[in-house]
Amino acid sequence: MNQFFQLTKNNTNTRTEVVAGFTTFLSMVYIIVVNPGILSAAGVPFDQVFMATIISAIVGTLIMGLLANYPIAIAPGMGLNVYFTTTVAKYGFGYEVIFGAVFLAGLLFIVLSLTSFREKLIEAIPDSLKYGISSGIGLFITFVGLEMGGILAPSEEGLIGDLSTSTATLTLIGLGITLVLLARNVKGALFIGMILTALVAYFFTGDLTFKEGTSFVDLPPMPVFFDMNLGLVLTNIVTEGLYIVIFAFLLVTIFDTTGTIIGVAEQAGYMKDGKLPNAKPALLADAVATSVGATFGTSPSTAYIESTTGVAAGGRTGLTSVVVASLFFVSMFFSGIIQAIANVPSITAPVLIIVGCFMIENLSRIDWKTFDESFPAFAILLAMPLTSSIAEGIAIGFITYPLLKLVSGKGKEVHWLLYLFAVIFAVYLIFL
Repeated sequence: MNQFFQLTKNNTNTRTEVVAGFTTFLSMVYIIVVNPGILSAAGVPFDQVFMATIISAIVGTLIMGLLANYPIAIAPGMGLNVYFTTTVAKYGFGYEVIFGAVFLAGLLFIVLSLTSFREKLIEAIPDSLKYGISSGIGLFITFVGLEMGGILAPSEEGLIGDLSTSTATLTLIGLGITLVLLARNVKGALFIGMILTALVAYFFTGDLTFKEGTSFVDLPPMPVFFDMNLGLVLTNIVTEGLYIVIFAFLLVTIFDTTGTIIGVAEQAGYMKDGKLPNAKPALLADAVATSVGATFGTSPSTAYIESTTGVAAGGRTGLTSVVVASLFFVSMFFSGIIQAIANVPSITAPVLIIVGCFMIENLSRIDWKTFDESFPAFAILLAMPLTSSIAEGIAIGFITYPLLKLVSGKGKEVHWLLYLFAVIFAVYLIFL
């Protein structure tokens, strides 16, 4: 084990890596509760999403640990799961069709990860758009969390929800508990916050109930393959503008994962002269996990920024990732109690609200004093929550950025790919 993971070379040991793995897992295990809860709203059976979430997390994290030897965990990404649900509602397709779009995005992701195009694409898109996209998604999922928790009412009913309801009250209690844990730097604060909120819901408010026969530990549900109807996906790529969905899944996952991998690698001391050694298997991990996850029934996977908690605990090799994957496997045997918790939106809503805060931190990195840099980011930030669409927010940003650069006399600074995307997005918004 020491030789395979190069523990001595990386100044670590088995005990430290195991502790780091547990730390990362506790920081991100909320996803096995939140993700099925979100995708169930699109009609996907809970058990199917539950197993797909765990399978994609195990596959991606093992690739990262065994092939890249990095302490980085992979799982279905926050924001993209919300976008999946809203896309199903918007287009009126069955969720199988949108899973087909996710699968195609995953295949494209794999191809791009095997070439240098992924790096070139990231270089072509300016930082202000990247930061605007990640921050816009953060604001978007915060709004979703506020609505799920009853703090915000649906837009047609006004701004503030009825705070006297048990849903809103429990959300505020859960939010307060989790914020205190985070302020105290408690490891696994999001997960612990959910558990404590669940206890309040069970013993005090009565929101959490268990079906008769529910056991604490049970056999995991059988994973399910299904027909994603790729023929219908290909037919509707142009007629229904479904290509924009594929592009949104692909683009957001590329930026999210690459930025996270670089951030964690910087913290762990892996970056050499601005480059990441052994990058290809690391970049393949989320791409393969996305395609595998789609075939079982979950939204795209990405590298988790919570991996930094494991690095902070001393994790330096892929053994940390292997421990995380092993713990995800163990979590398969708790589907009954997890389903009951996920059915109470007030338990998971605080996580969405707080994760949105984490994602919006990139706003500080935007050059707000340069108008043709700041306004496209601002447009994305405003459009995503107001249109309830990540794709349309991206489209507006990609149109306004090259347009403002052209009229300000800086058109040559813009990569030709951005002009191409601007035309595609303009056609989409005007005609589709």
